[in-house]
Amino acid sequence: MGAGLGSLTMALAATGAEVLAIEFDRALIPALTEVVGSVANVRILHADATKLDWAATLGDAGAWTLCANLPYNVAVPVVMEALASAPAVQRLVVMVQREVGERLAATPGDEHYGAVSVKVAYRARATVTRRVPSTVFWPKPSVDSVVVRLVRLPSPAVDVDAASLWRVVDGAFGERRKTMRNALRRLNLPATEADAILTATGVAASARPEELDLATFAAIASAVPA
Repeated sequence: MGAGLGSLTMALAATGAEVLAIEFDRALIPALTEVVGSVANVRILHADATKLDWAATLGDAGAWTLCANLPYNVAVPVVMEALASAPAVQRLVVMVQREVGERLAATPGDEHYGAVSVKVAYRARATVTRRVPSTVFWPKPSVDSVVVRLVRLPSPAVDVDAASLWRVVDGAFGERRKTMRNALRRLNLPATEADAILTATGVAASARPEELDLATFAAIASAVPA
């Protein structure tokens, strides 16, 4: 991930926005500086976006938009960390591998729905805005890409302890195509207690995690002992 040679940076700067261009590759900094260094509304930061202290870097003055073409291997970690630790980032517009983008925006029943989808829905509203074919890149990759827009919610979508929620969500999706009864058993709950929790929250013991929405996971998490 990085500003590279500044093509996207220049396009963003042309809108009049204040732009913070993050680049990790020290070898590219001179070329990036040559391209955008004289643009008044652009700052260059040599940093690794996967390890960045977003809150300290952005501060609390004003809202930011994270706009990037994210390498496929870091897309999910960067998006999730920005949502979790950078409240100043109110919107993200990112181009990612198609399967990754569909996972970020998936809803219950979708092919790519999983733990990441639930965690995104907890903090943001995500939509795939356009598909980008591999033919527009050189060299041509073996996969297509999509542009995903994520808008941060004013507050988390459900009122539940986040650690408890992620414990249930991660446990549920830890083994694909397993039932919620088995998922709760993996949290060391006796079968009778697991069944009681599912009954109380209106979830069939045979239900699969891929069928449940965020609110249902939150209800289960609230009922599971810490």
